[in-house]
Amino acid sequence: MTDPSPPPLPPLVRQAERLTTLGLAPGGEGPALAAAAAELERVTPPGALLVLHERLAPSSQLATLMRLPAPGRAGTRGEQRPGFVVADMTDVDEFLPVPEADVPDVEVYALTGVTRGDDLRNWSPAEAAPALARKQRLPLTLVEGIHWVLQTPAVLEPNYCFMTIASRKIRPGGEPDKRTPALWISSGTGRDGAARRGAPKVGWCWWGNRHTWLGVASCEARVGVP
Repeated sequence: MTDPSPPPLPPLVRQAERLTTLGLAPGGEGPALAAAAAELERVTPPGALLVLHERLAPSSQLATLMRLPAPGRAGTRGEQRPGFVVADMTDVDEFLPVPEADVPDVEVYALTGVTRGDDLRNWSPAEAAPALARKQRLPLTLVEGIHWVLQTPAVLEPNYCFMTIASRKIRPGGEPDKRTPALWISSGTGRDGAARRGAPKVGWCWWGNRHTWLGVASCEARVGVP
């Protein structure tokens, strides 16, 4: 059996429509977002991901907009599970892009060549970061990863989810927090609660730990248009 591939992303102008529908257009200006997406579409290849800068849409806000179908059982047909942040990550918005991510200083930008990093499942973030650098690939930030789920929820699949290691929290004294953000599907156990079984989840993993169901998402480039 071959590994599943994430579904393709729609054109950037359609992604802009989706973000507008979710109430995320900067300043409520859907036409302006559509125009920015159209400009980015002219300079990026098919399959790019549209992203709002996290100063406009932080992780805590975006996470609650994610949706996945409820696990199939009696009484849940058509039900959608909303996304959430794990209870022990109340500081999620303090996990910001690392300097080497070089996130464009614009309201809207695009990622090209986005992959879920299935080949890096069972690699720790500490192991994956230099491997990606050698391939000249850029790890995704948490905000970027959530944008991907907002556009194509099926990118999160059982046993095929991903870490977003370009977001780190810097602790007092300048040391990075040992946690790294990740996106996966809740099993509905522990503090998540049974009602969240099957929901898209923002959680965290230790920087030095491996997880068989988590890849490390990355892209080829970040593209911004002034």
